[in-house]
Amino acid sequence: MSEASLTLLTDLIAAAKKAGADNADAILADGESTAVTYRLGELEQLERSEGGDIGLRVLVGQKQAIVSSSDRSQQALEELVDRAVAMAKTVPDDEHVGLADPDQLVTGMPNLDMCDPDDLGTNALVEAAKTCEEAARAVDGITNSEGATASWGRSRVAIAASNGFQRTYESTGGSFSASVLAGDVETGMETDYDYTSAVYASDLRDAVDVGRTAGERTVRKLGARKIKSGKYPIIFEQRTARGLLNHFLGAINGNAVARGTTFLKDRIDTAVFGSGITIVEEPHRARGLRSKPCDAEGLANSDHKLIDAGVLTTWVLDLRSARKLGLQSTGHASRGPSSPPAPSVTNVNLMPGTQTPEGLIKEIEQGVFVTDAFGQGVNGVTGDYSRGVAGFWIENGELTYPVNEITIAGNLKDMFPSLTPADDLDLRYGIDSPTVRIDGMSVAGN
Repeated sequence: MSEASLTLLTDLIAAAKKAGADNADAILADGESTAVTYRLGELEQLERSEGGDIGLRVLVGQKQAIVSSSDRSQQALEELVDRAVAMAKTVPDDEHVGLADPDQLVTGMPNLDMCDPDDLGTNALVEAAKTCEEAARAVDGITNSEGATASWGRSRVAIAASNGFQRTYESTGGSFSASVLAGDVETGMETDYDYTSAVYASDLRDAVDVGRTAGERTVRKLGARKIKSGKYPIIFEQRTARGLLNHFLGAINGNAVARGTTFLKDRIDTAVFGSGITIVEEPHRARGLRSKPCDAEGLANSDHKLIDAGVLTTWVLDLRSARKLGLQSTGHASRGPSSPPAPSVTNVNLMPGTQTPEGLIKEIEQGVFVTDAFGQGVNGVTGDYSRGVAGFWIENGELTYPVNEITIAGNLKDMFPSLTPADDLDLRYGIDSPTVRIDGMSVAGN
């Protein structure tokens, strides 16, 4: 694919410049994937998809337009160029758009081992989905199933630009997941899930383990109660703690900073978390779920300490957001065939602390252990945080009974400095956090 794809893109760019574009870049993305769903002991769905898109971005002065298509016939590509150039001539100027200067482009890129040479075939996927659901349904107390899914895919991407940037890469990825129900209408029903995803098939968790964990997580929710409203310490298990990390990442995104729509807009080089907190980004992690050898604008990327001993050290910037702020890009551009570059992170994790999760819990007389969070009640401008949650009541340092139909509230400006991480960081999702504790949050229950 590599040479033919780059030739197609460079020809497209040349045609755009001939049609009146001052600069242009283009991206081609091809892929194929297979997904299998097994439910209640039967093969419910088998999907195989193949496809691709090509996107062209043209710049006429300080105007830009993007057009994409899945049709690669000569006529379609000619129409793609004509539409893109015509659109660019009609949109308003944007003084911040533009390609990287040639001397900004990365030279030499690391091998990140992002492509498994072997595929998970259909038979293996069927067996994995079947095994995963069987393990989930075998857990005592499970009464129904939403199904188990196994998937595998391979993608190929090529990017070229009129500034000389060219890049091709291939990547793979797969996942197993299961979602089941426990209880009944009269006594109350609960549901939960578990999943695993990885670049290499050999790095996926065992399907039996995924299914069994999904079942066990579901059953332990049975008999949930409400609790009395008040202020309590809150423990966020790994899965829900990742949500807090995502809120932080959204708050330091260059687009939000440039618009002034983030509660952290004035906090660069100041303490945002406690002094024991470090948040790192590793774009070159081998087989990382979000790894990239460079960014989508051809700029080098590198490891960052986004938070260093509690201090916010950087924004997440692409070229456009950096220009708006009078800064340099941090190599965080990401894009697809139908969208312009935008800031986006790669592999990020909150570094672990020294206490076990059990140790954090033992210090709590009364509190909530959060296993699920619902809704999107987070205001990125003010930092106000309010979400429905479910989990377990903590009494005298022990998890006692499941709780639900409660809401926790606070403000991220207060929550971040009081956050304490446990020692159980597990790099499973690309954006990862250990279990964390935050004291003094408002809880609305009975």
